Amino acid sequence: MIISGTELAKEIKQDVAKRVAEYKVEYGREPHLVVILVGENPASVSYVTGKAKDSAEVGFKNTTIRKPDTISEAELIELIGQLNEDRSVDGILVQLPLPKHISEEKVIEAINKEKDVDGFHPLNVASLWQKLPCLLPCTPKGIIKLLDKAGVEIAGKKAVVIGRSNIVGLPVAKLLLDRNATVTIAHSRTQNLAEVTRQADILVVAIGRAKFVTADMVGEGAAVIDVGVNRDPESGKLCGDVDFEACKDKASVITPVPGGVGPMTRACLMENTIECYLNNIKK
Repeated sequence: MIISGTELAKEIKQDVAKRVAEYKVEYGREPHLVVILVGENPASVSYVTGKAKDSAEVGFKNTTIRKPDTISEAELIELIGQLNEDRSVDGILVQLPLPKHISEEKVIEAINKEKDVDGFHPLNVASLWQKLPCLLPCTPKGIIKLLDKAGVEIAGKKAVVIGRSNIVGLPVAKLLLDRNATVTIAHSRTQNLAEVTRQADILVVAIGRAKFVTADMVGEGAAVIDVGVNRDPESGKLCGDVDFEACKDKASVITPVPGGVGPMTRACLMENTIECYLNNIKK
């Protein structure tokens, strides 16, 4: 089964749009998402354009603030501070990656955790690990929704996550643990990695290396979730971290690239913005 993130994301956005219409009547305004784009990285521009499109579809107010890649770290943090204080702004997202002279950690920490729609703020991450109420990071949240939609049993299963980032790898491992899976966190240099991954009932790959996972690394009947977005060095086309054509016949379910996890990340961003909006509007 090829899991279509596009179809599930459409369902989620339809639900969000319905809720937005109701909230606009009840509270007198729609949710407001502000996205900050630094520089002109083509991939970042594409992502930001997609987020604006999604916002329009569900009825959000979307403001995209574009800044040159020469902006200083201090100027960017000052801008975030102004948005934190603006009661009309519900969610703030700074598109990553940022220029090398700007600390992504400092920028993420500068965002008010109540407006942190990405779920990257250290206090949100800490709350996740302590099982306290928090905004879940969009991509891990979307992965769990995809597994549920596909009918993949998580409890009691062996899961392997290749990737250790605070954005995807570690949070998705925590969410799988919370659903009673046994989780192994690996990376590209893990010794005998193929032996580890072949034991997985659920394999999540998030390392940003084109077609890194080959058929010999996938166990028969595994659920394979591909988070990577890369360019195939041979064809130049978008591809994932998983060699899709080689692995699809061994997997019970698998996500394509594009059309798998990516649309779910954006749909979950819409859900998180709703949460931030409700928290802000009720203060």
